[in-house]
Amino acid sequence: MTPFTSRIVGRGGVATLVCGALAAGGLAAAGVTALEPGAASASSHREAPLISGQPQYDNTDVYAFVSPDKPDTTTIVANWIPFEEPAGGPNFFTFAEDAQYDIHIDNNGDAQGELVYRYTFKTHVKNKKTFLYNTGPVESLDDPDLNITQSYDIDLLRLKDQHLVSRTKVADDVPVAPSNVGKASMPDYGRLRDQAVHELPGGATTFAGQADDPFFLDLRVFDLLYGGNLSEVGRDTLKGYNVNSVALQVPTDMLQESADQPIVGIWSTTQRKNASGHFRQVSRLGMPLVNEVVNPIKDKDKFNASAPWNDGDFLKNVTNPELPKLIEAIYKIKAPTEPRNDLVDVFLKGVEGLNQPPNVRPSEMLRLNTSIKPSAEEKRLGVLDGDNAGFPNGRRLGDDVLDIALQVVEGELVGSKNDLGDAVDKNDRKFGKTFPYLAQPTAGSRGALAKGTSGTNDVRNQLGDALQPAGGSTGMDDTTLIAVSAASGAAGFLLIGTGLLWWRSRRRAY
Repeated sequence: MTPFTSRIVGRGGVATLVCGALAAGGLAAAGVTALEPGAASASSHREAPLISGQPQYDNTDVYAFVSPDKPDTTTIVANWIPFEEPAGGPNFFTFAEDAQYDIHIDNNGDAQGELVYRYTFKTHVKNKKTFLYNTGPVESLDDPDLNITQSYDIDLLRLKDQHLVSRTKVADDVPVAPSNVGKASMPDYGRLRDQAVHELPGGATTFAGQADDPFFLDLRVFDLLYGGNLSEVGRDTLKGYNVNSVALQVPTDMLQESADQPIVGIWSTTQRKNASGHFRQVSRLGMPLVNEVVNPIKDKDKFNASAPWNDGDFLKNVTNPELPKLIEAIYKIKAPTEPRNDLVDVFLKGVEGLNQPPNVRPSEMLRLNTSIKPSAEEKRLGVLDGDNAGFPNGRRLGDDVLDIALQVVEGELVGSKNDLGDAVDKNDRKFGKTFPYLAQPTAGSRGALAKGTSGTNDVRNQLGDALQPAGGSTGMDDTTLIAVSAASGAAGFLLIGTGLLWWRSRRRAY
């Protein structure tokens, strides 16, 4: 295949520049530098009315890229449960047991999945008589103090013309990495993360668990595109929030139709069991930003329940998008001429000569040319900046899809050259260099440890010593005692003997 070569644009600092036809639109360059599209709804965080009330089933993002450290493999990451507040206990974040979390692969461009990797989860509770997620410091995934755990199975479904050909169980009862409660509860979360990476037969690798939300953008766009004055841009709204992730690394030749046809289409769905016991699709995600602003409200729930081979139903939403008209009304930047066939290529077909499969049926999915090797130095604007291993050829964790999508929507591919962006150019946490590549989740407890404790010793023993009366006195005033009791979390409730009795009696005084 002939590599796709785009105009390589010089990129300045965080603030972007506006030039050419867009600058002529009447908005001062200093103002437009941080303009963000209405597409910025965190890819698929609460993007449709029905799914916004069902976070366990809500896809947030899909990523697919040739693995940078294992270029003979392809890595797929799919995320669920948007806006996980790290301190959201005592009920932390689990995958749903009545759901099928599916990763679909179309390897011949017919808008039908030939392969489906299906993840299903089970929840296990050791002690139902406590409200605690963990009853002490957790040092391993099988630690008795990890009270609530999850495990999962993976089934590989092979399909032809939407009919099941075979089903193979490729993983059984694999442990899930837990929510990161905090340093006292999980003093070495990285160790737990490592234990959740599991090798599969045939050279594949899987991971499921909590992770830092890798999407980065300024979400304050829904106040009518920053209230029309752009004074609030440049803040990563998703900083500090986590998601539940599934990551799968597979030898590329297991995904391709053949070496001569290396382009695959990838999307994820969630199917939920209804009252009659049947599974129904309730969420879907491939390319970022499509169901957020390309589809109007009347189509959002329909899209989430639909399949790619029916995407002709939504074609007009792509060829006649609302977003450029909104930007023109507010900022006087002329919208590109319709119909927008350039957006059909990016969002529905793949770019010719880059990641468009032969005889492609237009459909929404993330398309990846697996024959393009990883870049030695990734560029956040991907193909727009001459880096053909990046978005929209698949999607890497560090690709700035919001800036890319805005520039394309505003006509970058049809002669309206622009450098629009939201002034958020990278994630707040660094990604890993090896599978699963995701940054570790933000901990629920992010402040200082309780007085008298450290991150390396047994928290229960230290707190027991701190609260144990010495000669009729703890050596702490009432304010300090309350602070220690609150900070100790799970460990404070597990103290035994006179220390616990004394602590309870003191609490009654307040």
